[in-house]
Amino acid sequence: MDKFPAFLLLPFLCFFHSLFLSDADVTGNSSDPGLTLSADSLCAQLIEPNGYFCTEHTIQTKDGYLLALQRVSSRSGDLKVQQGHPVLLQHGLFMAGDAWFLDSTEQSLGFILADQGFDVWVGNVRGTRWSHGHISLLDTDKEFWEWSWQELALYDLAEMLHYIHAITSSKIFIVGHSQGTIMSLAALTQPDIVEMVEAAALLSPISYLEHVSAPLVLRMVAMHLDQMVLALGLHQLNFRSDVLVNLVDSLCDDHVDCTDFLSSITGQNCCFNKTRMNFYLEYEPHPSSVKNLRHLFQMIRQGTFSQYDYGVLKNLLIYGQFKPPAFDLNNIPKSLPIWMSYGGNDALADATDVQRTLEELSSKPELLYLDNYGHIDFLLSVKANRDIYNHMIGFFRSLEKSSSY
Repeated sequence: MDKFPAFLLLPFLCFFHSLFLSDADVTGNSSDPGLTLSADSLCAQLIEPNGYFCTEHTIQTKDGYLLALQRVSSRSGDLKVQQGHPVLLQHGLFMAGDAWFLDSTEQSLGFILADQGFDVWVGNVRGTRWSHGHISLLDTDKEFWEWSWQELALYDLAEMLHYIHAITSSKIFIVGHSQGTIMSLAALTQPDIVEMVEAAALLSPISYLEHVSAPLVLRMVAMHLDQMVLALGLHQLNFRSDVLVNLVDSLCDDHVDCTDFLSSITGQNCCFNKTRMNFYLEYEPHPSSVKNLRHLFQMIRQGTFSQYDYGVLKNLLIYGQFKPPAFDLNNIPKSLPIWMSYGGNDALADATDVQRTLEELSSKPELLYLDNYGHIDFLLSVKANRDIYNHMIGFFRSLEKSSSY
């Protein structure tokens, strides 16, 4: 069969979803030790050209990774006197903070929240373009990529929240998409993390992946793509490389129709603007780790929402038990307000798995179901502002009003 074009790999990012700065860049000239100054940054590339105030921040995780955070306010705002409630935007797999700013100022959630007066913070996990490596490891080191979404939740997201909480002295609204919701739900089961969170809004929420129906994803799992990549000696997943493009191409055979590659990965999207694909590819994809892919595949194969499964012997050494501990959704406080939006055409965040998540939570989240929405639509739909974001902002506003009494 003909090879599918490389630009079609962008939809793949929505499921599985570095520049190094000099010492002067990392330190900056501000009294805030986390403030970063750089001309080649997310602020400079996508946010400031649209007229928004933006500052770059660098934080260090407990295991030594240097992450980027951006702080954004409206075109009429001033970051020095930012009064709005802090909101942290957490991207999905093979994406980074730029994902929230890829469309117009009227369509991109990052711009919309800033224009609504929120104190917008943009997260970038380890290994992505905007984050800054590690204090001692190079990204060519195998050890640099020894992590999965478990570390992204318990180290990266946790450190972002600690930093924002310290700067703003306020609890934080979290917004996540796809893997960003996996991270959020796992992190919120931890008492020391959830105490910093005011509420969570989850787009295409995932804690279970047992009912994934995307045919190419199921093909990848059945063919053990994760093990194939390891056999090639790879620990970083970089879908800008010819090796991985060709490997995924080899899975498109008589068993899977990849003519519509988008639908074969995510389900049918109603409102995704495919004409902007070339622009998106100026920023996507971002790297991730093979271990992260393996962890996601474990979720599909085993139907679990658990820590990484190393196998019986290593599980005993690390966890003291045969199977990895589960992230117990019932540990998320009943008092924590949660809002979720999911779609009938989402072949990754399947409605059956979303229902299981809802059954295990002690609270009753507010729900917005859109029958015609697929996985990408929740991030890049041209109608998302009307269909989704207005509802989410209304949810946040209701909490702000209730807390003012």
